Order: sequence, then C-alpha cells, then structure tokens
Amino acid sequence: MAIWLTGCVAIVVIAYLLGSFPTGYIAVKQLKGIDIREVGSGSTGATNVLRTLGKGPGAFVLVLDSLKGVLAIALVYWLFNFAANQNLIPPTVDAKLWQPWIVTLTGLAAILGHSKSIFLGFTGGKSVAISLGILLAMNWQVGLATAGVFAVCAAISRIVSLSSIMGAIAVPIFMLVTHQPLPYILFGIAGGLYVILRHRTNIERLFAGTEPKIGQKLTTEPEQTA
Repeated sequence: MAIWLTGCVAIVVIAYLLGSFPTGYIAVKQLKGIDIREVGSGSTGATNVLRTLGKGPGAFVLVLDSLKGVLAIALVYWLFNFAANQNLIPPTVDAKLWQPWIVTLTGLAAILGHSKSIFLGFTGGKSVAISLGILLAMNWQVGLATAGVFAVCAAISRIVSLSSIMGAIAVPIFMLVTHQPLPYILFGIAGGLYVILRHRTNIERLFAGTEPKIGQKLTTEPEQTA
C-alpha cells in the first residue's frame, strides 16, 4: 500500500510541476526579451501572449498549455495501467473507484501549478488553456462541448475573458449531463470556480465596459497575479 500511495502522490506533484512550466513567460522572454508579467494583464497565459506578440505565438502557447493538461491526466492513466500490469495495486484498492479521484486531484494540481508557478514566484496564468487540455483527457465530449461554448461566446462577444467564464460555468453542467463520476463533477465545480476567481479583475472591467475585445490592447496597468 505504501508504494501505491507514494506513486499516486508523486503523480499529483509531477502534475503541479508540469502545470508550473511557464510556457508563455518563456515564449515572450525569448521572442521579445521582456517579462510578460509586466505587460498587459500581467498573466502568463495565451491571451496575454496574443496581445503582446500576436496570433502565432498566442496560438503556440495555447496549444502547449493545453498539452500540459493532457499530459498530466495521461500520466494517471499510465500509472494505473502500469501498476495493474505489474500487480502493484493492493488487493484492498478498487482501481475503478480510485482512478477518477486521482485524475481529479491531478487535474486540480496542474491547474494550480499553471496559475501559481513555483518557477515564477507563484504567479502565472488563469488556467483556461490547461483546463481545456485536462477536460479533453478526462472526457473528450465534455472538453469539446466546453470548447464549443467558448468558441460561440468568443464569436459573438469578441471577449476572451467572458468566453472563458462562460466555459467555466458550462463544465459542471456538461459533467452532469454526460453522467460523469462524482469526482469529475466536483472537478468541474472546483476548477470552474477557480478559473472564474482568476478572472475577477476581468469581471470588474466587464461591468465597467472597459474589457478589451480580441485584437485590442489592454491599456490599464498589469494586474496582480500573485
């Protein structure tokens, strides 16, 4: 049991470190020589990279951040398959019950790492792209449906933050509609609330009518992301 628990804890820690990898920060630093936390919204995520460097780098960071989420969940599937093949799962452990909970903990750890990166003094992005990757790996139907909500809202409003918030609200609904296990539903609620909280300054600007649309620059000072 000790070896099994150690493996589960290790996967969660690795997921946090994986989420912490500062894709946006590195991209902007390498291409423009500046700290992205000092420009725009101060976020290291794809949206701020888009505003700072344009569509190409923004899309690149979006894809890589999403892949971080996919990889984090893939590690859990690998762990369970490897442990089953090597007879490392204790007989008292029901793998079918454990796996959704470990997937959920791993996903939350990756989200936390992305927004509170250990490599950037616990600053980071708003965990939207990595959340999408996690959802696609957890259940591709929920992931695609959430991406669809984001895309429709973005096409209508042209506001990324509003689209992200609407996607976050939709996740637990899709989890319930598709009859996902309880841990996944709780992930949808907790992860969605966290993403919304990360957008609190955006929400203030939305109510004030000053939130920039796609292609527009953010003229205010960088917000605090710590």
